Amino acid sequence: MHRVFIYGTLKRGFPNHEAGLPQATFLGRVRTLEAFPLVVGGRWFSPYLIDERGQGQRLFGELFAVDSAGLALLDRMEGVGLPEGYRRIRIEVAEPAGEARLNAWTYAKDRSAVSVIHSAPMAEYAHDPRYVNPAKRDSAF
Repeated sequence: MHRVFIYGTLKRGFPNHEAGLPQATFLGRVRTLEAFPLVVGGRWFSPYLIDERGQGQRLFGELFAVDSAGLALLDRMEGVGLPEGYRRIRIEVAEPAGEARLNAWTYAKDRSAVSVIHSAPMAEYAHDPRYVNPAKRDSAF
């Protein structure tokens, strides 16, 4: 099993949760031990974790356990290996009030891969009504 830190549209109750984490086990709400910039950006107003450790804020999100097939599904959804895709990186997380550290995967981009940033860095993503779901992107523009 693999632990994955989810900070954006894959969180429970958000638009991509069911498609991306159908067999995942929710492990709890967690916070990153390192700070990262988390912004809304790009043409589709997506949440992006920028891979700049020590910048921004410690992030709140959700921790899930997935099997290897679930991790491969997330990699495909996040475009890992594609020019405009995310990279899967290792981070450390802990329960917000806890001291126990856990390693987890998450998805990040280089700042240069985000065409435009629409928000200030935030500690936690709340659904942005401007977000365009992948299923609707062809008809949106």
